[in-house]
Amino acid sequence: MNNQGVDKSKRQFLTSALTVVGAVGTGYLAVPFLAQMQPSVKAMAAGAPVEVDISKMEPGQLLRVAWRGKPVWILLRTPEVLATLQTLDNELRDPMSDESIQPDYSKNLYRSIKPEIFVAIGICTHLGCSPTFRPELAPADLGDKWKGGFFCPCHGSWFDLAGRVYRGVPAPTNLEIPPYRYVTENQLIIGESSQGASA
Repeated sequence: MNNQGVDKSKRQFLTSALTVVGAVGTGYLAVPFLAQMQPSVKAMAAGAPVEVDISKMEPGQLLRVAWRGKPVWILLRTPEVLATLQTLDNELRDPMSDESIQPDYSKNLYRSIKPEIFVAIGICTHLGCSPTFRPELAPADLGDKWKGGFFCPCHGSWFDLAGRVYRGVPAPTNLEIPPYRYVTENQLIIGESSQGASA
């Protein structure tokens, strides 16, 4: 075979041009697949931090918001409730929250940054039901030992008004405390820790 009639510069140009076209084509084909793997705007919004105004809350009021598809409770506790929390240690499975999930800044008697404001994920740690808010003392259906708290009617778990689980009920741990922080005295963000990092 005679190579004298072959123009090597044209061959190199065609090879380079086809390589560039192939790379661009591959890029165009890859973009839809990569975009499909990204979370949707709705999914990203569902995991975003939630800002809550608590300025209009009344003492004893429970406010419910959603964060990451979970119910989050914000309770403005009264001085009476705070005093009662200090008397329940012998009734509770984990009074100091050693085996429970909460940020370090909520690992205290009140399980909160401010004693009067309680923030918790409203899902029972047994099978994921949502307990009911029962602030009354010694109701007929719960008996004299009930000092107010959260009652899970599905399987009978009891939690006090700091989300701490009672002994002898199905739930194994205290209610989970989400990361949160205060922006102002009356504004808090659920989903960001008090150090400002998103969770």
